[in-house]
Amino acid sequence: MSEPLLYFNGVNASRGGYLTPPMPAPALAQIARGDAISAEKLAEAKWRLEQKKSHLGVKAGVDPTKIEQAGWGVIFARDEKPAVRDALRELLDYRQTQANQIKERYREYWGDDGYRPHESKNDFIARHGAGVGAVDPDKIPYYLLLVGDPEKIPYHFQYQLDVAYAVGRIYFDTVKEYAQYAQSVVRAEKGFVTRGKRAVLFGPVNPDDASTQASARNLTAPLADTLRAQAPDWTFDSFLAERATKNRLEETLRDDAPAFLFTASHGAGFDLGEPRQMKHQGALVTQEWGGPVAMQNQPVPQTMYYAMDDVPGDARLHGLISFHFACFGAGTPRYDEFAHLRQGVRGNLEAIPIAPASFVARLPQQLLAHPKGGALAVIGHVDRAWGSSFLWQQNVSQLGTFESMLTRLFEGYPVGAAMEYFNERYAELAAALAGDLENLKKPYLKVDVNAFATLWTAHNDARGYAVIGDPAVRLQSKPGVAAAPQTESIALRTEMSNADQVQTTATTESAMSVAELETTIANLERQIAALTAQVIKLRAALETKQT
Repeated sequence: MSEPLLYFNGVNASRGGYLTPPMPAPALAQIARGDAISAEKLAEAKWRLEQKKSHLGVKAGVDPTKIEQAGWGVIFARDEKPAVRDALRELLDYRQTQANQIKERYREYWGDDGYRPHESKNDFIARHGAGVGAVDPDKIPYYLLLVGDPEKIPYHFQYQLDVAYAVGRIYFDTVKEYAQYAQSVVRAEKGFVTRGKRAVLFGPVNPDDASTQASARNLTAPLADTLRAQAPDWTFDSFLAERATKNRLEETLRDDAPAFLFTASHGAGFDLGEPRQMKHQGALVTQEWGGPVAMQNQPVPQTMYYAMDDVPGDARLHGLISFHFACFGAGTPRYDEFAHLRQGVRGNLEAIPIAPASFVARLPQQLLAHPKGGALAVIGHVDRAWGSSFLWQQNVSQLGTFESMLTRLFEGYPVGAAMEYFNERYAELAAALAGDLENLKKPYLKVDVNAFATLWTAHNDARGYAVIGDPAVRLQSKPGVAAAPQTESIALRTEMSNADQVQTTATTESAMSVAELETTIANLERQIAALTAQVIKLRAALETKQT
Protein backbone atom coordinates (compact mmCIF):
# COMPACT_ATOMS: atom_id res chain seq x y z
CA MET A 1 0.00 0.00 0.00
CA SER A 2 1.47 3.35 -1.05
CA GLU A 3 1.99 6.16 1.44
CA PRO A 4 -0.62 8.98 1.32
CA LEU A 5 0.79 12.15 -0.19
CA LEU A 6 0.97 15.60 1.38
CA TYR A 7 -0.08 18.38 -1.01
CA PHE A 8 1.23 21.93 -0.83
CA ASN A 9 -0.41 25.17 -1.86
CA GLY A 10 0.90 27.13 -4.83
CA VAL A 11 1.03 26.96 -8.62
CA ASN A 12 4.19 27.47 -10.66
CA ALA A 13 2.71 29.92 -13.13
CA SER A 14 5.88 29.81 -15.23
CA ARG A 15 5.49 26.07 -15.91
CA GLY A 16 1.91 25.14 -15.02
CA GLY A 17 2.32 22.55 -12.28
CA TYR A 18 2.67 22.75 -8.50
CA LEU A 19 5.33 24.92 -6.88
CA THR A 20 6.25 21.96 -4.67
CA PRO A 21 5.48 18.39 -5.76
CA PRO A 22 3.39 16.26 -3.38
CA MET A 23 5.42 13.96 -1.12
CA PRO A 24 4.76 11.25 1.48
CA ALA A 25 4.94 12.18 5.15
CA PRO A 26 8.05 10.05 5.92
CA ALA A 27 10.04 11.89 3.25
CA LEU A 28 8.97 15.24 4.63
CA ALA A 29 9.83 14.10 8.15
CA GLN A 30 13.35 13.21 7.04
CA ILE A 31 13.74 16.69 5.59
CA ALA A 32 12.38 18.34 8.73
CA ARG A 33 14.97 16.59 10.90
CA GLY A 34 17.51 19.11 9.66
CA ASP A 35 15.48 22.06 10.91
CA ALA A 36 16.28 23.82 14.17
CA ILE A 37 14.51 25.97 16.73
CA SER A 38 16.75 28.60 18.29
CA ALA A 39 16.91 29.03 22.05
CA GLU A 40 15.63 32.59 21.64
CA LYS A 41 12.61 31.45 19.62
CA LEU A 42 11.88 28.63 22.07
CA ALA A 43 12.01 30.95 25.10
CA GLU A 44 9.62 33.37 23.43
CA ALA A 45 7.28 30.53 22.44
CA LYS A 46 7.13 29.27 26.02
CA TRP A 47 6.42 32.78 27.30
CA ARG A 48 3.59 33.15 24.78
CA LEU A 49 2.04 29.89 25.97
CA GLU A 50 2.11 31.13 29.57
CA GLN A 51 0.36 34.35 28.53
CA LYS A 52 -2.24 32.62 26.41
CA LYS A 53 -4.65 31.77 29.22
CA SER A 54 -4.91 35.26 30.67
CA HIS A 55 -4.55 38.01 28.10
CA LEU A 56 -3.12 38.94 24.73
CA GLY A 57 0.40 40.27 24.22
CA VAL A 58 -0.07 43.35 26.41
CA LYS A 59 0.49 43.33 30.16
CA ALA A 60 -2.41 42.80 32.56
CA GLY A 61 -4.71 45.78 32.95
CA VAL A 62 -4.22 47.03 29.39
CA ASP A 63 -7.11 46.68 26.94
CA PRO A 64 -5.54 45.74 23.57
CA THR A 65 -8.58 47.01 21.68
CA LYS A 66 -8.03 50.59 22.85
CA ILE A 67 -5.14 52.46 21.26
CA GLU A 68 -5.02 54.96 24.12
CA GLN A 69 -4.12 52.06 26.43
CA ALA A 70 -2.13 49.78 24.13
CA GLY A 71 -0.24 52.52 22.30
CA TRP A 72 0.77 52.85 18.65
CA GLY A 73 4.17 53.23 17.03
CA VAL A 74 5.80 53.32 13.62
CA ILE A 75 9.21 51.84 12.79
CA PHE A 76 11.14 53.20 9.82
CA ALA A 77 14.40 51.88 8.46
CA ARG A 78 17.23 54.07 9.72
CA ASP A 79 17.91 55.50 6.23
CA GLU A 80 14.28 55.94 5.11
CA LYS A 81 13.63 59.05 3.02
CA PRO A 82 12.01 62.00 4.84
CA ALA A 83 9.44 62.28 2.04
CA VAL A 84 7.96 58.91 3.05
CA ARG A 85 7.52 60.05 6.63
CA ASP A 86 6.00 63.33 5.46
CA ALA A 87 3.56 61.49 3.19
CA LEU A 88 2.28 59.49 6.17
CA ARG A 89 1.91 62.56 8.38
CA GLU A 90 -1.90 62.59 8.30
CA LEU A 91 -2.02 59.03 9.65
CA LEU A 92 0.81 59.63 12.14
CA ASP A 93 -0.84 62.74 13.56
CA TYR A 94 -4.15 60.92 13.85
CA ARG A 95 -2.63 57.95 15.68
CA GLN A 96 -0.63 60.27 17.94
CA THR A 97 -3.83 61.99 19.04
CA GLN A 98 -5.42 58.62 19.80
CA ALA A 99 -2.46 57.02 21.57
CA ASN A 100 -1.62 60.02 23.77
CA GLN A 101 -5.07 60.51 25.32
CA ILE A 102 -4.05 59.04 28.70
CA LYS A 103 -0.26 58.99 28.61
CA GLU A 104 2.34 59.41 25.89
CA ARG A 105 2.05 56.04 24.19
CA TYR A 106 2.85 57.12 20.66
CA ARG A 107 6.33 56.52 19.24
CA GLU A 108 8.08 57.28 15.97
CA TYR A 109 11.22 55.18 15.54
CA TRP A 110 12.99 57.29 12.97
CA GLY A 111 16.62 57.88 11.98
CA ASP A 112 18.99 56.39 14.55
CA ASP A 113 15.97 55.24 16.57
CA GLY A 114 14.69 53.27 13.58
CA TYR A 115 15.51 49.75 12.50
CA ARG A 116 19.23 49.14 11.96
CA PRO A 117 20.62 46.59 9.49
CA HIS A 118 20.92 43.02 10.85
CA GLU A 119 19.18 43.95 14.10
CA SER A 120 17.14 41.21 15.81
CA LYS A 121 13.85 41.80 17.56
CA ASN A 122 15.52 41.41 20.97
CA ASP A 123 18.27 43.86 19.99
CA PHE A 124 15.70 46.42 18.90
CA ILE A 125 13.43 46.26 21.94
CA ALA A 126 16.42 46.23 24.33
CA ARG A 127 17.78 49.36 22.66
CA HIS A 128 14.45 51.01 23.42
CA GLY A 129 14.23 49.91 27.04
CA ALA A 130 12.00 46.84 26.78
CA GLY A 131 12.54 43.12 27.22
CA VAL A 132 10.92 39.80 26.41
CA GLY A 133 7.58 39.34 28.13
CA ALA A 134 4.21 41.02 28.29
CA VAL A 135 4.16 44.22 26.27
CA ASP A 136 4.44 47.40 28.35
CA PRO A 137 3.07 50.19 26.11
CA ASP A 138 4.82 52.80 28.25
CA LYS A 139 8.09 51.41 26.85
CA ILE A 140 7.18 50.21 23.36
CA PRO A 141 3.63 50.43 21.97
CA TYR A 142 1.67 47.26 21.30
CA TYR A 143 0.60 48.30 17.78
CA LEU A 144 3.64 48.68 15.53
CA LEU A 145 3.63 49.64 11.85
CA LEU A 146 6.78 48.78 9.89
CA VAL A 147 7.41 51.14 6.99
CA GLY A 148 9.79 49.87 4.35
CA ASP A 149 10.54 47.04 1.99
CA PRO A 150 11.68 43.69 3.44
CA GLU A 151 15.20 44.21 2.14
CA LYS A 152 15.58 47.08 4.62
CA ILE A 153 13.36 45.69 7.40
CA PRO A 154 13.57 41.90 6.95
CA TYR A 155 10.68 39.51 7.21
CA HIS A 156 12.42 37.58 10.00
CA PHE A 157 12.37 40.74 12.15
CA GLN A 158 8.64 41.04 11.49
CA TYR A 159 8.09 37.38 12.44
CA GLN A 160 9.99 37.83 15.71
CA LEU A 161 8.27 41.07 16.63
CA ASP A 162 4.83 39.69 15.84
CA VAL A 163 5.01 37.00 18.54
CA ALA A 164 4.27 39.57 21.27
CA TYR A 165 3.30 42.77 19.43
CA ALA A 166 0.55 43.52 16.91
CA VAL A 167 2.57 44.19 13.77
CA GLY A 168 1.74 45.37 10.26
CA ARG A 169 3.85 46.53 7.34
CA ILE A 170 3.41 48.90 4.44
CA TYR A 171 5.68 49.48 1.49
CA PHE A 172 4.84 51.32 -1.72
CA ASP A 173 6.84 52.27 -4.78
CA THR A 174 5.89 55.96 -4.65
CA VAL A 175 5.45 58.66 -2.04
CA LYS A 176 2.02 59.35 -3.49
CA GLU A 177 0.84 55.84 -2.62
CA TYR A 178 1.95 56.26 1.01
CA ALA A 179 -0.10 59.45 1.20
CA GLN A 180 -3.11 57.82 -0.43
CA TYR A 181 -3.06 54.97 2.06
CA ALA A 182 -2.65 57.32 5.03
CA GLN A 183 -5.65 59.34 3.96
CA SER A 184 -7.75 56.23 3.25
CA VAL A 185 -7.26 55.01 6.83
CA VAL A 186 -7.96 58.36 8.47
CA ARG A 187 -11.05 59.05 6.38
CA ALA A 188 -12.45 55.59 7.06
CA GLU A 189 -11.91 55.85 10.81
CA LYS A 190 -13.45 59.32 10.93
CA GLY A 191 -16.65 57.90 9.46
CA PHE A 192 -16.42 59.22 5.91
CA VAL A 193 -16.83 55.67 4.61
CA THR A 194 -18.85 52.98 6.36
CA ARG A 195 -19.59 49.67 4.71
CA GLY A 196 -22.51 47.35 5.38
CA LYS A 197 -21.99 44.15 7.37
CA ARG A 198 -21.31 41.96 4.35
CA ALA A 199 -18.52 39.43 3.90
CA VAL A 200 -17.57 37.41 0.82
CA LEU A 201 -15.81 34.03 0.89
CA PHE A 202 -14.16 32.99 -2.38
CA GLY A 203 -12.67 29.55 -3.06
CA PRO A 204 -12.04 27.82 -6.38
CA VAL A 205 -11.87 24.02 -6.73
CA ASN A 206 -9.57 23.30 -9.65
CA PRO A 207 -9.69 20.00 -11.59
CA ASP A 208 -7.48 17.12 -10.35
CA ASP A 209 -6.29 19.33 -7.51
CA ALA A 210 -6.32 17.89 -3.99
CA SER A 211 -5.18 21.19 -2.48
CA THR A 212 -8.15 23.36 -3.50
CA GLN A 213 -10.56 20.47 -2.95
CA ALA A 214 -9.33 20.33 0.65
CA SER A 215 -9.45 24.09 1.21
CA ALA A 216 -13.01 24.41 -0.14
CA ARG A 217 -14.28 21.37 1.77
CA ASN A 218 -12.41 21.91 5.05
CA LEU A 219 -11.86 25.67 5.21
CA THR A 220 -13.99 27.99 3.11
CA ALA A 221 -17.35 26.18 3.20
CA PRO A 222 -17.39 25.24 6.92
CA LEU A 223 -15.97 28.63 7.86
CA ALA A 224 -18.88 30.33 6.12
CA ASP A 225 -21.37 28.10 7.96
CA THR A 226 -19.75 28.76 11.34
CA LEU A 227 -19.54 32.50 10.84
CA ARG A 228 -23.17 32.74 9.77
CA ALA A 229 -24.11 31.22 13.11
CA GLN A 230 -21.69 33.31 15.17
CA ALA A 231 -22.37 36.64 13.44
CA PRO A 232 -26.09 36.59 12.53
CA ASP A 233 -26.14 40.33 11.85
CA TRP A 234 -23.67 39.83 8.98
CA THR A 235 -24.43 38.68 5.45
CA PHE A 236 -22.03 36.02 4.14
CA ASP A 237 -21.88 35.36 0.39
CA SER A 238 -19.92 32.28 -0.71
CA PHE A 239 -18.50 31.85 -4.21
CA LEU A 240 -17.03 28.35 -4.35
CA ALA A 241 -15.89 25.95 -7.07
CA GLU A 242 -17.36 26.89 -10.48
CA ARG A 243 -18.63 30.21 -9.05
CA ALA A 244 -15.12 31.27 -7.99
CA THR A 245 -14.17 32.74 -11.34
CA LYS A 246 -11.92 35.67 -12.10
CA ASN A 247 -14.88 37.60 -13.45
CA ARG A 248 -16.76 37.05 -10.17
CA LEU A 249 -13.83 38.40 -8.15
CA GLU A 250 -13.52 41.39 -10.46
CA GLU A 251 -17.23 42.18 -10.05
CA THR A 252 -17.02 41.76 -6.27
CA LEU A 253 -14.30 44.39 -5.98
CA ARG A 254 -15.48 46.73 -8.73
CA ASP A 255 -19.20 47.11 -8.06
CA ASP A 256 -19.38 47.28 -4.28
CA ALA A 257 -16.67 45.57 -2.30
CA PRO A 258 -17.76 43.91 0.95
CA ALA A 259 -16.45 45.01 4.33
CA PHE A 260 -14.50 41.75 4.48
CA LEU A 261 -13.19 39.42 1.76
CA PHE A 262 -11.76 35.95 2.43
CA THR A 263 -10.09 34.00 -0.38
CA ALA A 264 -8.61 30.49 -0.29
CA SER A 265 -6.84 29.52 -3.48
CA HIS A 266 -3.47 28.77 -4.95
CA GLY A 267 -1.10 31.68 -5.13
CA ALA A 268 0.79 32.23 -8.37
CA GLY A 269 4.54 31.70 -8.09
CA PHE A 270 7.08 32.32 -10.82
CA ASP A 271 10.60 31.18 -11.62
CA LEU A 272 13.45 33.52 -10.79
CA GLY A 273 13.95 35.78 -13.81
CA GLU A 274 10.40 35.40 -15.12
CA PRO A 275 9.28 38.92 -16.20
CA ARG A 276 5.94 38.55 -14.42
CA GLN A 277 7.38 37.62 -11.02
CA MET A 278 7.68 41.04 -9.37
CA LYS A 279 4.20 42.16 -10.49
CA HIS A 280 2.20 38.95 -10.26
CA GLN A 281 3.77 36.73 -7.58
CA GLY A 282 1.07 35.97 -5.02
CA ALA A 283 -1.77 36.67 -7.44
CA LEU A 284 -4.93 34.68 -6.69
CA VAL A 285 -5.39 31.66 -8.98
CA THR A 286 -9.07 31.36 -9.91
CA GLN A 287 -11.40 28.61 -11.15
CA GLU A 288 -10.17 29.10 -14.73
CA TRP A 289 -6.91 27.24 -14.00
CA GLY A 290 -7.26 23.75 -15.47
CA GLY A 291 -5.40 21.93 -12.70
CA PRO A 292 -1.97 20.30 -12.37
CA VAL A 293 -2.64 17.54 -14.91
CA ALA A 294 -4.11 19.53 -17.79
CA MET A 295 -1.80 22.52 -17.25
CA GLN A 296 1.49 20.68 -16.67
CA ASN A 297 4.35 22.30 -18.64
CA GLN A 298 2.10 25.16 -19.75
CA PRO A 299 2.64 28.72 -18.48
CA VAL A 300 -0.42 30.01 -16.65
CA PRO A 301 -1.89 33.03 -18.47
CA GLN A 302 -3.22 36.05 -16.58
CA THR A 303 -6.75 35.06 -17.59
CA MET A 304 -6.45 32.36 -14.89
CA TYR A 305 -5.42 34.53 -11.95
CA TYR A 306 -6.29 37.88 -10.36
CA ALA A 307 -3.30 40.23 -10.11
CA MET A 308 -2.53 43.83 -9.19
CA ASP A 309 -3.21 45.17 -12.70
CA ASP A 310 -6.63 43.50 -12.67
CA VAL A 311 -7.83 45.88 -9.94
CA PRO A 312 -10.04 48.33 -11.87
CA GLY A 313 -9.62 52.07 -11.61
CA ASP A 314 -13.25 52.40 -10.54
CA ALA A 315 -13.02 49.73 -7.83
CA ARG A 316 -14.91 50.57 -4.62
CA LEU A 317 -12.49 49.26 -2.03
CA HIS A 318 -12.47 51.97 0.61
CA GLY A 319 -12.80 50.39 4.05
CA LEU A 320 -12.19 46.79 2.92
CA ILE A 321 -10.19 44.29 4.98
CA SER A 322 -9.14 41.21 3.03
CA PHE A 323 -7.62 37.83 3.98
CA HIS A 324 -5.82 35.89 1.22
CA PHE A 325 -4.94 32.28 2.01
CA ALA A 326 -2.49 31.76 -0.84
CA CYS A 327 1.22 31.22 -1.39
CA PHE A 328 3.12 34.51 -1.50
CA GLY A 329 -0.16 36.37 -0.90
CA ALA A 330 1.59 38.90 1.37
CA GLY A 331 5.13 38.73 0.06
CA THR A 332 8.17 36.81 -1.11
CA PRO A 333 11.57 36.39 0.55
CA ARG A 334 14.74 36.65 -1.53
CA TYR A 335 15.85 33.15 -0.52
CA ASP A 336 13.87 29.93 -0.36
CA GLU A 337 12.94 29.35 3.27
CA PHE A 338 12.06 25.75 2.40
CA ALA A 339 15.24 24.82 0.52
CA HIS A 340 14.94 21.39 2.18
CA LEU A 341 12.07 20.61 -0.20
CA ARG A 342 14.31 21.11 -3.23
CA GLN A 343 17.63 19.74 -2.04
CA GLY A 344 16.45 16.89 0.16
CA VAL A 345 17.85 15.90 3.51
CA ARG A 346 21.28 15.14 2.05
CA GLY A 347 21.61 18.51 0.37
CA ASN A 348 24.05 21.13 1.60
CA LEU A 349 21.13 23.49 2.32
CA GLU A 350 22.82 26.46 0.75
CA ALA A 351 20.73 29.58 0.26
CA ILE A 352 18.71 29.34 -2.94
CA PRO A 353 17.44 32.63 -4.38
CA ILE A 354 13.84 32.55 -5.56
CA ALA A 355 13.50 36.29 -6.26
CA PRO A 356 15.91 39.12 -7.11
CA ALA A 357 15.01 40.71 -3.75
CA SER A 358 12.54 40.25 -0.92
CA PHE A 359 9.36 42.13 -1.75
CA VAL A 360 5.79 42.84 -0.66
CA ALA A 361 3.15 41.34 -2.95
CA ARG A 362 1.84 43.85 -5.47
CA LEU A 363 -1.84 42.92 -5.19
CA PRO A 364 -2.11 44.04 -1.53
CA GLN A 365 -0.17 47.18 -2.41
CA GLN A 366 -2.64 48.00 -5.16
CA LEU A 367 -5.64 47.34 -2.92
CA LEU A 368 -4.28 49.54 -0.11
CA ALA A 369 -3.16 52.48 -2.26
CA HIS A 370 -6.11 52.64 -4.65
CA PRO A 371 -6.53 56.26 -5.81
CA LYS A 372 -10.28 56.26 -5.10
CA GLY A 373 -9.81 55.08 -1.53
CA GLY A 374 -8.07 51.87 -0.60
CA ALA A 375 -8.45 48.80 1.55
CA LEU A 376 -7.41 49.20 5.18
CA ALA A 377 -5.43 45.96 5.50
CA VAL A 378 -4.68 42.70 3.72
CA ILE A 379 -3.77 39.58 5.70
CA GLY A 380 -1.70 37.14 3.72
CA HIS A 381 1.19 34.72 3.70
CA VAL A 382 4.88 35.33 3.15
CA ASP A 383 6.36 32.43 1.17
CA ARG A 384 4.37 29.21 0.81
CA ALA A 385 1.04 28.52 2.49
CA TRP A 386 0.21 25.04 3.76
CA GLY A 387 -2.99 23.08 4.24
CA SER A 388 -1.92 22.36 7.82
CA SER A 389 -3.42 25.76 8.68
CA PHE A 390 -6.82 24.06 8.69
CA LEU A 391 -6.11 20.31 8.52
CA TRP A 392 -4.45 18.26 11.24
CA GLN A 393 -3.48 14.58 11.36
CA GLN A 394 -5.71 12.14 9.45
CA ASN A 395 -7.11 15.19 7.62
CA VAL A 396 -9.08 16.36 10.65
CA SER A 397 -10.47 19.84 10.07
CA GLN A 398 -9.33 22.41 12.64
CA LEU A 399 -10.78 25.87 12.17
CA GLY A 400 -10.49 27.23 15.70
CA THR A 401 -7.73 29.72 14.88
CA PHE A 402 -9.55 31.08 11.82
CA GLU A 403 -12.92 31.17 13.59
CA SER A 404 -11.55 32.93 16.66
CA MET A 405 -9.62 35.49 14.66
CA LEU A 406 -12.56 36.35 12.40
CA THR A 407 -15.03 36.44 15.28
CA ARG A 408 -12.85 39.01 17.03
CA LEU A 409 -12.55 41.00 13.82
CA PHE A 410 -16.34 41.07 13.37
CA GLU A 411 -16.71 42.10 17.03
CA GLY A 412 -14.68 45.23 16.28
CA TYR A 413 -11.17 44.20 17.35
CA PRO A 414 -8.27 45.86 15.51
CA VAL A 415 -6.81 43.46 12.96
CA GLY A 416 -3.50 43.17 14.83
CA ALA A 417 -5.21 42.14 18.07
CA ALA A 418 -7.45 39.67 16.23
CA MET A 419 -4.34 38.07 14.68
CA GLU A 420 -3.06 37.12 18.14
CA TYR A 421 -4.74 33.73 17.68
CA PHE A 422 -2.35 33.00 14.81
CA ASN A 423 0.60 34.20 16.89
CA GLU A 424 -0.39 31.92 19.76
CA ARG A 425 -0.70 28.97 17.40
CA TYR A 426 2.77 29.65 16.02
CA ALA A 427 4.24 29.80 19.53
CA GLU A 428 2.52 26.56 20.55
CA LEU A 429 3.75 24.77 17.43
CA ALA A 430 7.30 26.11 17.87
CA ALA A 431 7.48 24.74 21.40
CA ALA A 432 6.04 21.37 20.34
CA LEU A 433 8.35 21.10 17.33
CA ALA A 434 11.40 21.88 19.44
CA GLY A 435 10.47 19.02 21.74
CA ASP A 436 10.05 16.56 18.88
CA LEU A 437 13.34 17.62 17.29
CA GLU A 438 15.09 16.88 20.56
CA ASN A 439 13.34 13.52 20.86
CA LEU A 440 14.49 12.57 17.35
CA LYS A 441 18.08 12.73 18.61
CA LYS A 442 17.30 10.02 21.17
CA PRO A 443 17.11 6.59 19.51
CA TYR A 444 15.25 5.07 22.46
CA LEU A 445 12.30 7.45 21.95
CA LYS A 446 9.81 6.79 19.17
CA VAL A 447 8.34 9.75 17.29
CA ASP A 448 5.31 9.31 15.04
CA VAL A 449 6.60 10.19 11.56
CA ASN A 450 3.28 11.36 10.15
CA ALA A 451 2.54 13.49 13.21
CA PHE A 452 6.01 15.00 13.09
CA ALA A 453 5.69 15.92 9.40
CA THR A 454 2.33 17.56 10.10
CA LEU A 455 3.79 19.47 13.04
CA TRP A 456 6.73 20.73 11.01
CA THR A 457 4.61 21.99 8.12
CA ALA A 458 2.09 23.56 10.51
CA HIS A 459 4.89 25.42 12.33
CA ASN A 460 6.34 26.82 9.11
CA ASP A 461 2.90 27.77 7.86
CA ALA A 462 1.90 29.56 11.08
CA ARG A 463 5.08 31.65 11.04
CA GLY A 464 4.34 33.18 7.65
CA TYR A 465 1.05 35.03 8.26
CA ALA A 466 1.47 38.80 8.03
CA VAL A 467 -0.63 41.96 8.03
CA ILE A 468 -0.04 44.36 5.16
CA GLY A 469 -1.36 47.65 6.48
CA ASP A 470 -1.80 49.42 9.80
CA PRO A 471 -2.38 46.75 12.50
CA ALA A 472 -4.71 49.09 14.42
CA VAL A 473 -7.37 49.31 11.68
CA ARG A 474 -10.69 47.58 12.20
CA LEU A 475 -13.80 46.83 10.16
CA GLN A 476 -15.73 50.02 9.42
CA SER A 477 -19.15 48.43 9.10
CA LYS A 478 -22.65 49.01 10.40
CA PRO A 479 -25.92 47.13 9.78
CA GLY A 480 -28.21 48.50 7.11
CA VAL A 481 -25.62 50.92 5.73
CA ALA A 482 -25.79 51.63 2.01
CA ALA A 483 -22.82 51.29 -0.30
CA ALA A 484 -19.85 53.53 0.33
CA PRO A 485 -20.02 56.86 -1.54
CA GLN A 486 -18.01 57.11 -4.75
CA THR A 487 -14.71 58.85 -4.09
CA GLU A 488 -12.90 61.06 -6.55
CA SER A 489 -9.24 60.41 -7.31
CA ILE A 490 -6.73 61.56 -4.73
CA ALA A 491 -4.50 64.36 -5.94
CA LEU A 492 -1.07 64.67 -4.37
CA ARG A 493 1.28 67.52 -5.23
CA THR A 494 4.94 67.44 -4.34
CA GLU A 495 6.41 70.93 -4.02
CA MET A 496 9.95 69.56 -3.62
CA SER A 497 11.64 66.49 -2.20
CA ASN A 498 11.68 67.75 1.40
CA ALA A 499 8.32 69.52 1.41
CA ASP A 500 5.18 68.22 3.10
CA GLN A 501 3.19 65.87 0.90
CA VAL A 502 -0.36 67.11 0.41
CA GLN A 503 -3.29 65.09 -0.79
CA THR A 504 -6.98 65.85 -1.02
CA THR A 505 -9.89 63.54 -1.63
CA ALA A 506 -13.34 64.94 -2.18
CA THR A 507 -16.44 62.85 -1.75
CA THR A 508 -19.37 63.97 -3.85
CA GLU A 509 -20.71 66.99 -1.96
CA SER A 510 -24.28 65.78 -1.98
CA ALA A 511 -23.24 62.64 -0.07
CA MET A 512 -21.45 64.57 2.68
CA SER A 513 -23.04 65.69 5.91
CA VAL A 514 -22.40 69.06 7.55
CA ALA A 515 -20.02 67.37 10.01
CA GLU A 516 -18.11 65.71 7.16
CA LEU A 517 -17.80 69.01 5.29
CA GLU A 518 -16.55 70.71 8.43
CA THR A 519 -13.99 67.95 8.99
CA THR A 520 -12.79 68.19 5.38
CA ILE A 521 -12.41 71.96 5.70
CA ALA A 522 -10.48 71.52 8.95
CA ASN A 523 -8.15 69.00 7.30
CA LEU A 524 -7.52 71.34 4.37
CA GLU A 525 -6.86 74.24 6.72
CA ARG A 526 -4.35 72.09 8.61
CA GLN A 527 -2.60 71.22 5.35
CA ILE A 528 -2.53 74.89 4.32
CA ALA A 529 -1.00 75.79 7.69
CA ALA A 530 1.64 73.10 7.24
CA LEU A 531 2.49 74.39 3.76
CA THR A 532 2.64 77.95 5.04
CA ALA A 533 5.08 76.92 7.76
CA GLN A 534 7.20 75.11 5.17
CA VAL A 535 7.25 78.18 2.92
CA ILE A 536 8.42 80.32 5.85
CA LYS A 537 11.24 77.87 6.57
CA LEU A 538 12.31 77.77 2.93
CA ARG A 539 12.28 81.56 2.64
CA ALA A 540 14.39 81.83 5.78
CA ALA A 541 16.84 79.31 4.35
CA LEU A 542 16.97 81.25 1.09
CA GLU A 543 17.65 84.54 2.88
CA THR A 544 20.44 82.89 4.87
CA LYS A 545 22.11 81.63 1.70
CA GLN A 546 21.76 85.03 0.00
CA THR A 547 23.44 86.83 2.89
